[in-house]
Amino acid sequence: MKNIAGKTVLLTGASGGIGAFIARTLAQEGATVVGVSRSQSGLEKISAEINATGGKAISIPFDITKLAELPTLVEKINQIAGEVDIVINNAAIEKFRPFQNYTSEDIQSILTLNLHAPMELTRLLLPSMLERNIGHIVNISSGAGKKAAPFNSIYSASKAGLIAWSEAIRQELANTNIGVSVICPGCTNAGMFLALDMPAPSGVRIAEPTEVADVVIESIQQNRKEVILDSFAVKVFYALSQLSPEWGDSMIKKAGVIETNHNCAQKQMQAEYLIRN
Repeated sequence: MKNIAGKTVLLTGASGGIGAFIARTLAQEGATVVGVSRSQSGLEKISAEINATGGKAISIPFDITKLAELPTLVEKINQIAGEVDIVINNAAIEKFRPFQNYTSEDIQSILTLNLHAPMELTRLLLPSMLERNIGHIVNISSGAGKKAAPFNSIYSASKAGLIAWSEAIRQELANTNIGVSVICPGCTNAGMFLALDMPAPSGVRIAEPTEVADVVIESIQQNRKEVILDSFAVKVFYALSQLSPEWGDSMIKKAGVIETNHNCAQKQMQAEYLIRN
């Protein structure tokens, strides 16, 4: 079992949502949490909370979608906290839309934050891990990466890409002491349905963000490869959907996912229109 105590952990998207819960749990395990997010106020809040309770947290406000500047971020982290032992790629953005209503900028921003930035950040951190022959990479994906969600196609594509990339590098690193874990939460009480004040589709299990945080810790400690944080029935659904996409699509429709996600898209687009105008 890997020991997290004393390790330096880089956590993206640490200022809120699931990220804040992961940060607290890491600190409770004795890790030094280097939180990165665009929200300086959110980072300062969670870091102050952790430090006040005896943990160790460092906040670095940074926009990881600025890919060309990521080497500067890594250098800054190395100077402040030392070399990174564990990276948790958690930052993500989700936009519900009919596909034709996405702009090119929407597609680029979602794919950059959800997929390209984790790849680039990990590419920069991996040589140090390989040199020391120690480390762990955790990628926070989604159930939408296992069975793509209608009206959420770009997010689904980014999360499916995260799963495939995790699987590939896990095999590349099989003969090292560097672990790779991908976590696939379903709906959570810190997710988009909550933000939009929308009910989750029928039959869907709602996970608490603390569950996700606990699974992240467990995945590092036990070097788990892939964790689907959902019911056994949903796991079976994902498996059978691979064998029969037609059946999977029919079950998605039957569960009301298409209607629910369409309503999410309408509500999100309306809210953004009101903000712009």
